[in-house]
Amino acid sequence: MTRQGRKRMDWNAGIWLNPPQSSRVEGDALKVVPEKGRDFWKKTLYGFEFEDGPALLAQWDRDTAVEVSFRLGSFTELYDQAGLLLYHGPEQWIKTGIEINDGIPQLAAVVTDGYSDWSLAAVPEWAGEEVTLRASIMKDAVIIRARSERHPWRTIRVARFPYPSGNQAGPYACSPTREGFEVIFTRWDLTAPDQDLHLDPPAE
Repeated sequence: MTRQGRKRMDWNAGIWLNPPQSSRVEGDALKVVPEKGRDFWKKTLYGFEFEDGPALLAQWDRDTAVEVSFRLGSFTELYDQAGLLLYHGPEQWIKTGIEINDGIPQLAAVVTDGYSDWSLAAVPEWAGEEVTLRASIMKDAVIIRARSERHPWRTIRVARFPYPSGNQAGPYACSPTREGFEVIFTRWDLTAPDQDLHLDPPAE
């Protein structure tokens, strides 16, 4: 445990919701290659249902914020994506992270409660950087924020997440359209929760 109550998660502390094509720990990093064609999505617009993407999950207490960091250098093709999965069950989950769409990195969130919705915000200036996603529960909602190594925190979503227990969270990666996408995750932390929607999270 470090200052501000920050706890670095060991990659071996998580359990794969769905295993990736390959994963390996190198130094402090976790390198993940997701299998082509796997994803998370429920019904809306497309009609299909996917919940077979790889996600490394551990118990998530609602009184603790969770953060995941990863490098963007390998993100080049449509729908290359990685970030943070918040998982309550097969019908209630949120995936949030960076996804390549329209040729540029986008901050993406898919909020699912039986049906999925999808929001995007372009961040072309983040290309090639290390990105951190953060989730913190407040009352019946989760506050999702993101930053890069050279850009400050941005609040990207406030979504309903009212489950008092039975929640899991951790890094995820998907490659719906191509083989050979590798994500380098650099950090998985539990830390102090947000105190206010309009204040930045506690410093590291």
